[in-house]
Amino acid sequence: MTTLAESWGTHKDQFWLRDETPDEMVRFDAETGIWNVYGHAEALKTLSDPKIFSSDTARLFPPELAPDKDQFVDGNLLQMDPPDHKKLRTLVSHAFTPKVVADLEPRIAELTNELLDAVDGQDAMELVANLAYPLPVIVIAELLGVPASDRDLFKQWVDKMLKSSQQTSLLGQTEEQKKASDESVEQLKNLVNYLSEHVDDRRRNPREDLLTKLVEAEVDGERLSQNEIVNFANVLLLAGHITTTMLLGNTVLCLDSHPDAFRRVREDRSLLPATIEESLRFLSPFALVARATTTEVELGGKTIPADRMLLVWVAAANRDPRTFTDPGTFDPARARNPHLAFGRGIHFCIGAPLARLEGKTALNILLDRFPDLRTDPAVPPSFIPSPNMTGVDELQLLLKP
Repeated sequence: MTTLAESWGTHKDQFWLRDETPDEMVRFDAETGIWNVYGHAEALKTLSDPKIFSSDTARLFPPELAPDKDQFVDGNLLQMDPPDHKKLRTLVSHAFTPKVVADLEPRIAELTNELLDAVDGQDAMELVANLAYPLPVIVIAELLGVPASDRDLFKQWVDKMLKSSQQTSLLGQTEEQKKASDESVEQLKNLVNYLSEHVDDRRRNPREDLLTKLVEAEVDGERLSQNEIVNFANVLLLAGHITTTMLLGNTVLCLDSHPDAFRRVREDRSLLPATIEESLRFLSPFALVARATTTEVELGGKTIPADRMLLVWVAAANRDPRTFTDPGTFDPARARNPHLAFGRGIHFCIGAPLARLEGKTALNILLDRFPDLRTDPAVPPSFIPSPNMTGVDELQLLLKP
């Protein structure tokens, strides 16, 4: 039987999308020197204990495999452990409180309508280019204080980074992997240099935005370094839009592929939040997160030594039959859905409430304005060409009956 993933053409390494369950929930890969975690309980344990499972994974890469790593680590919230992680996260937590996020809803609705005005009257639209990408990137750019009009630049750099994504290894790289890695670093440097210019400008011309707050912030009585500010802002800019872009495209695709669920959501919009959660489980945007052991530990019946890297495949964990009934079925009415798409523990995605609000607001307006919306059978969806992500990068939609 052909699964939806196979008919859609998702990445060949994403076995969980083909309803395949690994024989072992924790497995060592001798070719890469890395442990892989696939089970939900095992992933939950890993993400919930930063003392044993550190986020500082860069320290495990030998210099020859990651010569520029130090440049991108300072201030990178994703690579930090307590107490430094809490100190830095606190600096921006005020920007993502429930009230602040809720107050953004009118602006999100306004932007959605403006973007859809551009395709009103047309027979078709490409969802990512017309809505799913520009909406969240404009929102996060406005919060940070960088020009949203530069979003085509961001997309150019980010697309090249994603297309260059290769399997992680601690034991060496093929020529092809090295070339892809170098290309990814080159695009990351473009983004870092761009943000660095804006940081310099905020030192001279403070404004009411997140970038200025980072420039002026003090941690333990000291200002953040240039590297810390830039890398922090970089994480916020990237994470602040990529998840929502994939969430929007994936949810529309899931609904279109399940007509009964689509009909129910069209008729009863109160079902939309649960539908978004099931989309996050069924097609988890970020397939993995990495951790490094600080001591020997037992996980999933395996003994893992200290100073070993783990790839925690949250997308596979979200299909674990021990946790989810019929995990290969898209079921927005699922009674229990403890998915890990936004992570868990101290690194739970700080922008999750914003992503959920953007998804709900944009999809409601999209369905209101185009009640006959559906995918174009002549143009199959195209997915981001990375095993580490699951999201459409092109989704052609028909808008008229």
